[in-house]
Amino acid sequence: MSFVDSFGGLALALLGAGLAVGLSCVGSAKGTGIAGEAGTGLLCQDPSKSGKVMVLQLLPGTQGLYGMVVFFFAIARMGLMGGDFSALVNMSTAEGMAYFAACMPMALGGLLSAIAQGRVAAGSINILAKKPDDWSKGLLLCGIVEFYAILSLLASMLMLLQF
Repeated sequence: MSFVDSFGGLALALLGAGLAVGLSCVGSAKGTGIAGEAGTGLLCQDPSKSGKVMVLQLLPGTQGLYGMVVFFFAIARMGLMGGDFSALVNMSTAEGMAYFAACMPMALGGLLSAIAQGRVAAGSINILAKKPDDWSKGLLLCGIVEFYAILSLLASMLMLLQF
């Protein structure tokens, strides 16, 4: 019996689903924290900009939501939400690895894009501080990073639809 076989297919599948949500949430926490740190500096000088700062800080949080979507979709495709667990006991290692691989785009894409988006959001908060009328340019820059998080979500969802 190989090292991978000792885990069983279901354990590998659940590990993939857990990493999709876990790493995406870690990235979102880091990204929103980066943006939040930048926002606090601006808000102590100009509290009237709190709405725009909040929008910019929330953007890196979407990756955590995307990771949760992949998690629920994966466990639904595994049959964990249906109540009949008989098929799960016999999930092959190959099937488990396939679920694991399907969740990895969101896990890694969510982690890295949320951190990158937090950095861009912090820069966008600096735009808001210096040129308030141009804050939408920073929002657009954040949207470009968001596009890659959406691609990660799409890749995982398309792979999970194959089960």
